Amino acid sequence: MMNVHITQVISTCMQLGLMVSINQRLDAETIVLVADEFGYKVEFVGVEVQEAIEELEMTDKLEDLQYRPPIVTVMGHVDHGKTLLLDYIRKTNVVAGEAGGITQHIGAYEVKLEDGRKITFLDTPGHEAFTAMRARGAKVTDLTIIIIAADDAVMPQTVEAINHSQAAGVPMVFAINKIDKPSANPEKIKEQLANLNILVEDWGGKYQSQEISAKAGINIDLLLEKVLLEAELLDLKANPSRNAYGTIIESSLDKGRGYVAKLLVQNGTLKIGDIILAGSIYGRVKAMYNERNTAVKTAGPSSPVLMLGLTGAPQAGDTFNVMEDEKEAKAIASKRLQLQREQGIRTQKHITLDEIGRRIAIGDFKELNIIVKGDVDGSVEALSDSLLKLSTKQVQVNVIHKSVGQVTESDVLLASASNAIIVAFQVRPSLNARKLAEKEQIDIRLYSIIYTAINEIQSAIEGMLTPEYEEKITCNIEVQQVFKITKVGTIAGCRVLDGKVTRNTPVRVIRDGIVVYTGSLGSLKRYKDDVKEVSTGYECGLNIENFNDIKEGDIIEGYEQVEVRRK
Repeated sequence: MMNVHITQVISTCMQLGLMVSINQRLDAETIVLVADEFGYKVEFVGVEVQEAIEELEMTDKLEDLQYRPPIVTVMGHVDHGKTLLLDYIRKTNVVAGEAGGITQHIGAYEVKLEDGRKITFLDTPGHEAFTAMRARGAKVTDLTIIIIAADDAVMPQTVEAINHSQAAGVPMVFAINKIDKPSANPEKIKEQLANLNILVEDWGGKYQSQEISAKAGINIDLLLEKVLLEAELLDLKANPSRNAYGTIIESSLDKGRGYVAKLLVQNGTLKIGDIILAGSIYGRVKAMYNERNTAVKTAGPSSPVLMLGLTGAPQAGDTFNVMEDEKEAKAIASKRLQLQREQGIRTQKHITLDEIGRRIAIGDFKELNIIVKGDVDGSVEALSDSLLKLSTKQVQVNVIHKSVGQVTESDVLLASASNAIIVAFQVRPSLNARKLAEKEQIDIRLYSIIYTAINEIQSAIEGMLTPEYEEKITCNIEVQQVFKITKVGTIAGCRVLDGKVTRNTPVRVIRDGIVVYTGSLGSLKRYKDDVKEVSTGYECGLNIENFNDIKEGDIIEGYEQVEVRRK
């Protein structure tokens, strides 16, 4: 752009004391200095600005604009009833399916009311690790419902949700939940809100509030009325006849379907066959499903859909655009990827002399390298951020790799090369990865609740390791005769050699010193009676659930798991 020969640039750098080669990238400060030498000023632009997609510049004509349903986010503290409220509205049950009864994904649902009006709901998780996801939730919404339990108080996360909404300039409607509980005190909640400078309408303020019970379904219709009233004031319009753009809510890797993205169309209509660009990922829309898993051909403004056809997993919170030309989409995607890689290299922290000095001074500085794998991008982000916060002066936590999908062999190899542990959240290792991990002695930790993962790693850092379970053999039983009985299976006539066997002891069948089966007892009898236990020296009859290949001379060993505190 400066139209200066390369040798002049190199010699200028040398005068500044930099030895550079022709294909080396310079950092920002050097670029400013070098350009200044030739009398130019430099302006830096973000990735987005660099190829501002012309589509967005396209202004919609007034006559094309139509009413669109409001997008509403439900926010609030853990266990205050966000998902229950949505469940009641959607007449389905999500809570039962979430691990530990807490929501770990952002869900998006379109709800049609009796009078035909629609509302799109985003359910964002309430646990603090999901602040990032929640902050993204507040960006795409038109309105927030902030739910507070009447038998509890305004919690730090409730305050955080209020701050998110105010920062995004989004109107709020307060839902005071659990009013059917005897200990409920809605006035106390309103008072606490007043202390935060938020006056509800009952107290002469401008914020609408409604006392509800999500479990019993009390006053939910009134709450929805208030939400629609707020939405009318916002006068939401969109142009369904243009190319779609919107936000990625969540992305994951599905075994049978490839990369799946949950997205929310904010303007325009998304059609099958459209070429889509989201961050550094592009693809063609192969199929779309609504939240009831029914295939749909098009998705208009404010519709949440599950989309197949991307070449990778975009980040939750990325905006997506429909492009005219696949070649152009591919070019922009690779450009963004290159910039991301560049930023990654620039921001990698290498060890400095001061750092080495500090570690020597502390004496026993340790590093904990972690590889995070998860089912969806939002959870991976939330978990990595929370784990990074666990670093202490003695232990530095590094997340060296994070991605969606099952734990693969390459993850295990990376862990083995960098002495890392693998944290798998809601995903499992593939068979080959598991074998490789055993061979390389890599620790793969499987979790399904984010609290557990954070707490366990924190305990490991603090040296308070979780208890180990040790097996204790409780009895040995020798098979003396085998009877095959139709419809029942194989019954073994046995003698208890030592210990005592009970009806619910877990057992292993051992043949020639090799364990052939591990399982539990189907029944335990003495003569014709069912018994609870049989002691040493006595004979008994037993069968093993789902295992009929018992032979004479087998030893059946009973065991139990005993918790041992780790030192």
